[in-house]
Amino acid sequence: MSVRLLTAAVVLGAAALALAQAQTPPSPPPVDASKVADPEKLKLSSDALSSMRTSLKDVLSKLEEARQTKDVVKLTCVNEKLTQVKGLLRISEQADVSLQESVARREAQTADHEFTKVVIARDKVNQLRAEAEQCMGQLAFRADENATVEVDTPDYLPKSDTSTATATSRTVDTRSPPASPTGTTRP
Repeated sequence: MSVRLLTAAVVLGAAALALAQAQTPPSPPPVDASKVADPEKLKLSSDALSSMRTSLKDVLSKLEEARQTKDVVKLTCVNEKLTQVKGLLRISEQADVSLQESVARREAQTADHEFTKVVIARDKVNQLRAEAEQCMGQLAFRADENATVEVDTPDYLPKSDTSTATATSRTVDTRSPPASPTGTTRP
């Protein structure tokens, strides 16, 4: 493999990593649930669920894209993220129902707990969506019939093709080397 090809691969890999890190949304500061009014908790929880459902659709589209490319590495990676998003969405939907019940019963501590679960799940789902996008951008290491390899031949090697030379054109020594430099062994 040539130095130029290796350098290009390293540069492209670094650029892909930098792009993926740039696309990862920054996590918002933690929310103190006790300082949020109950009606606001309900609205924020509903918005978070809506955001998570949108993220689920995005990850599903990435899964379909991976299926179409028939890339097993990408498909497996995205599928792992999708499974986690589904689980977090299910937990969040249950927490939202519990939040609504807690607010109706005026149970502040339970409402705060359920609201916190939804907020944490929303942040994790956003992170998983970004990771699914990274899965689609990752390089799959597999043989490709369209791949090309550039070979640099050092100046000190002969310019002619010696791979087609016949065995009769050169002398081949099939004897194994001596076991010791003098050819004798010690008792």
